[in-house]
Amino acid sequence: MLEGKKILLGITGSIAAYKAILLVRLLVKAGAEVRVVLTPAAKSFVSPLVLATLTKYKVLTEMFEEDTWANHVMLGRWADVMVIAPLSCNTLAKMANGQCDNLLLAVYLSATCPVVVSPAMDEDMWLHPSTKRNIDLLKQFGNKIIPVEKGDLASGLIGEGRMAEPETIIAFLKENIFRTSELAEKKVLVTAGPTYEPIDPVRFMGNRSSGKMGFSLAEAFYTKGAEVHLVTGPVNLESSFAGIQVTHVQTAQEMADACMSIFGQMNIAVLSAAVADYKAAVVAEEKIKKNSEELDLHLIKTKDILKSLGGIKKDGQLLVGFALETNNEKENALKKMENKNADIIILNSLRNAGAGFGYDTNKITIFHKDGRIIETGLESKQKIADEIVNFIIKSLHA
Repeated sequence: MLEGKKILLGITGSIAAYKAILLVRLLVKAGAEVRVVLTPAAKSFVSPLVLATLTKYKVLTEMFEEDTWANHVMLGRWADVMVIAPLSCNTLAKMANGQCDNLLLAVYLSATCPVVVSPAMDEDMWLHPSTKRNIDLLKQFGNKIIPVEKGDLASGLIGEGRMAEPETIIAFLKENIFRTSELAEKKVLVTAGPTYEPIDPVRFMGNRSSGKMGFSLAEAFYTKGAEVHLVTGPVNLESSFAGIQVTHVQTAQEMADACMSIFGQMNIAVLSAAVADYKAAVVAEEKIKKNSEELDLHLIKTKDILKSLGGIKKDGQLLVGFALETNNEKENALKKMENKNADIIILNSLRNAGAGFGYDTNKITIFHKDGRIIETGLESKQKIADEIVNFIIKSLHA
């Protein structure tokens, strides 16, 4: 999503400037082109050499250097977005009052691109009425403010005023600056993770699904402009985007209930969760004691969510299922698509090294009911999610 984007990063005089190094690295790794402007005070906190090495561009600090002029007007027009992180209390006050005594402020005042700031200061400074006024003025000017975080401060106190973490800043840019509109006005349901089926109050049956594929899909749909509803089983993940509506469930029945309650409003449903096929017929009220060498469990089928949704699917709704197979992969995937009335089936094979449960990578085959078949290479789950979403967008317009 950030590949090819032009990002102008301004760094001011704050101890939080050390975070800018990781921010630059993450932006460059994501494929963005990054240029850096420092205030004179910022040079005391972060090395221009380090930043120049990471960006492959000279770091700019002065309006004039020997016989060279830094064209602040062109810098502000070059960028897709200007990010000031950290934004010190001093630079905040200057921005609010239109002062222009260094290169960074000159670039800010002449920028035609969106401007995003990530404040960083001690709690007392952050809570001062003049700071609040200055933040309000920046908002009135059209700038976007990344909320400060609470935690350890340079003063030794604990409170509000910490600069947002680099990962949070990148997520903010994706959600508030670079989100596109291909799926605007579309509502999407995504399921993720495993389900846990209880045996007794402390034990359950589950599987090794991490939920990474489902979360990646939810985020890929969201960045294309969709309204996303994510129903997830027990996972150690959080959505990067506040705008994704997340429902947490434990069992297959809870996931089925959550999906059935909103499916009628959805344009697209992608069921990537690894839902348990069976559950205990009777859940013991007390912990089962280890009194014998064997334990017999009577299992019954759980609700088939994909088949249930396929049975009530209306014209115009697109239903996508996942199939995890170990043998006769294509045959079983196509049979599943037909039997469950799905429009698309995405095949995972446990025969593919580095794909499936627990990995950050995946390799899939997409089957469409119109006969189209697409295979991917082994890629990150985020890239796989982007490919799936792009395929779905093309299918909607086919």
